[in-house]
Amino acid sequence: HDKSKIVLKKTIKLKITNHIEPNLRKSVENSDLVIICTPLGTYKEIVSVIKNHLKKNCILTDVGSAKIFVTNTVSKLINKNTIWIPAHPVAGTEQSGPEAGFADLFKNRWCIITPINKKNPNSVKKLKNFWKKIGSKVQHMSAEHHDKVMAITSHIPHLIAYNIVGTAANLEKDTKSEVIKYSASGFRDFTRIASSDPTMWRDIALNNRKQILHMLEKFNLDLSNLKRAIVKKDGNKLFKLFSKTRKIRQAIVKAGQDINSPNFGRKN
Repeated sequence: HDKSKIVLKKTIKLKITNHIEPNLRKSVENSDLVIICTPLGTYKEIVSVIKNHLKKNCILTDVGSAKIFVTNTVSKLINKNTIWIPAHPVAGTEQSGPEAGFADLFKNRWCIITPINKKNPNSVKKLKNFWKKIGSKVQHMSAEHHDKVMAITSHIPHLIAYNIVGTAANLEKDTKSEVIKYSASGFRDFTRIASSDPTMWRDIALNNRKQILHMLEKFNLDLSNLKRAIVKKDGNKLFKLFSKTRKIRQAIVKAGQDINSPNFGRKN
């Protein structure tokens, strides 16, 4: 199900669905597994509509990037016969829509499951196997720890990218045209990240704001230290910082979460 007729037509054209149900309530009836794949701001409305149409012991899960918000919102709405297991596949590109999917999207990527309790181990196992079947590696994590980790590895980088590209957009007309013309790989990658879906990232920023604000404070402190080193012409400090961050990049590649490639491991 998708509320957009355009999206539904695309899924038919791409042959990536077996059945389409325009009615949201009917789309979940008799389903063993229901996955919410929408911006965080839509969860309350969606769950309110479907909660009385989920069959007994149906597994309800999601792919949202702010687990404390998701867990609290959905838990207050669902019926006791629904098995609610929050999850978050850490995969994807800046693109969105049916065309953005590809066969290896989840291959060797982590899916983080944040079970609320230990009452339904068999259902958690089923969901874990679902993600493994499509290539993911699965990790259990508390909602609190998930949001802290995602704040620094995903949410803050996106906010920084939006801000840097926004700064370029606010430059004088002549300078801005040169920024576009002479963009090096660093700025181009910021623009790639900043082209991500604005609705999705607005909702993430608002619904993981506690951890995001905490990490922004740390980032601002580190940025001040970097500025101070440049002002003082402290070459040793700059070299140590750049060497340290280079090692993190190398560790990411070694862990198989990216490759050393001009396209940064993205699908061509």
